[in-house]
Amino acid sequence: MVGREATRVVVVPDGPLLVEGPVEVVLPDGSVRLSERPVVALCACRRSRTYPFCDTSHRRRGRPAPGSGRVVGQG
Repeated sequence: MVGREATRVVVVPDGPLLVEGPVEVVLPDGSVRLSERPVVALCACRRSRTYPFCDTSHRRRGRPAPGSGRVVGQG
């Protein structure tokens, strides 16, 4: 990138995407959500009540085990 630092995105296993802020998120319907926080957690599981931002819902619900259809853990 010329003249601009790359934005850091950290993928948390079984968790959100952590993005160095501030961020502007454009949703599929065209609406825009803004956050001025220094680090923003974006939901990757789509369970969040505050989507696109993470509310830690991924921690309270189990997830299907890969390829089995069984729910494992309290993710």
